[in-house]
Amino acid sequence: MASGTMNTMDGQRSLVKRLFWTFLLLCCYRIGVHVPVPGVNTGALKAYVDSMQGTLFGMFDMFSGGALSNVSVFALGVMPYISASIIMQLLQVVSPDIKRMAKEEGQAGRRKITQWTRYLTVLITLVQGLGISVGLEAMSSPSGDAIVLEPGWQFRMLTMVTFTAGSMLVMWFGEQITERGIGNGISLIIFCGIVVGIPRGAMQSIELISSGSMSIFVAVSVVLLMAAVLAVIVFIERAQRRIPVSYAKRQIGRKMFGGQNTHLPLRLNTAGVIPPIFASSLLLFPATVGQFATNEYVKLVADFFAPHTIMYNVVYVALIFFFCYFYTAIIFDPKDMAENLKKNGAFIPGIRPGEKTQEYIDTVLSRLTLSGGVYISIVSVLPMLMYSWFNVPFYFGGTSLLILVGVAMDFMNQIESHMISTQYQGLMNKARKTGRM
Repeated sequence: MASGTMNTMDGQRSLVKRLFWTFLLLCCYRIGVHVPVPGVNTGALKAYVDSMQGTLFGMFDMFSGGALSNVSVFALGVMPYISASIIMQLLQVVSPDIKRMAKEEGQAGRRKITQWTRYLTVLITLVQGLGISVGLEAMSSPSGDAIVLEPGWQFRMLTMVTFTAGSMLVMWFGEQITERGIGNGISLIIFCGIVVGIPRGAMQSIELISSGSMSIFVAVSVVLLMAAVLAVIVFIERAQRRIPVSYAKRQIGRKMFGGQNTHLPLRLNTAGVIPPIFASSLLLFPATVGQFATNEYVKLVADFFAPHTIMYNVVYVALIFFFCYFYTAIIFDPKDMAENLKKNGAFIPGIRPGEKTQEYIDTVLSRLTLSGGVYISIVSVLPMLMYSWFNVPFYFGGTSLLILVGVAMDFMNQIESHMISTQYQGLMNKARKTGRM
């Protein structure tokens, strides 16, 4: 009993330590969000940001947790790293060498791919930093005050270096949270950025109601809609398609083994929150840079892909479906699953082991992915529809709710798994001591 109590206490201390690391690194990230890039007129910038509320700029600012509106050292946030990760995962599909490195070389291959992802993140950040710095030089507040105090290549180089250092530090925060804390670090950073923006969105809604731009009936309807969407998200995120699996009976000596019946759980939304995050990272930043630009043709393209336009939503939904199938294919291989079932003497009733089992699992997974893509698309398009119809801030849209619920559920599952593994380790240690006695 004393040994079990000690193991439980050790597990609790380990969990508290991991939670402390997670909280500390997220606090460091939030502090950096409020540190502006040198050479920027913060007063003129605030006036410009206020005039851009409700645009694509505001939506991208939501994912960065307000860092973009402050033009802080963390203005680009995790988006360059996510873009680099997308490119590397696409390369794994088209390049057999990279795919072999990821699967066959084990931990060493994955470390090498991670290193390449970091180098690509630096390159993307430098390009994006140059685009933003040039755009900032051309911008001014509604009163005509320049946002950049001393424009020129010195400011551009300083901004590029600052953004690159900031993005790499945010990437390091995410990796450290994943390794030493609880949950996926990158997802938690995005989660943190959305959560801190909710009070701002609530204040905007109150101002809209006070000014008469939004009626109380619409506000109550939006709250009820959010509650309904939240319930649907929780229900579908926990929904599973359970494929029955049976184990063949085997006789070893005088004992009979096997013969159990179990199931193979397949999530309805296998890809999780990755598709909307990836799709947003591809669409939001180019369009945001277009809003910074002064060229009329670039502005025309940016207006064409504004969130409330049909073209933006069509491309957004198409990207969500693409990443649903793409990410599901990466994390779940029906061929490997069929081979593992066959090796363990398991089979799906009515389906032949081997190739037929692979085809059956692939068919079921494709249908689930299609349903998951439809669900994510409907939820993700809600922010644009709510803004177009009711002038509701983006913070109360389906994409943010989907990310909040998905990351929160994953975070709680990680805590539960950590506690279970600690208890299991304690039982194993107790069994070893008993065996020695």
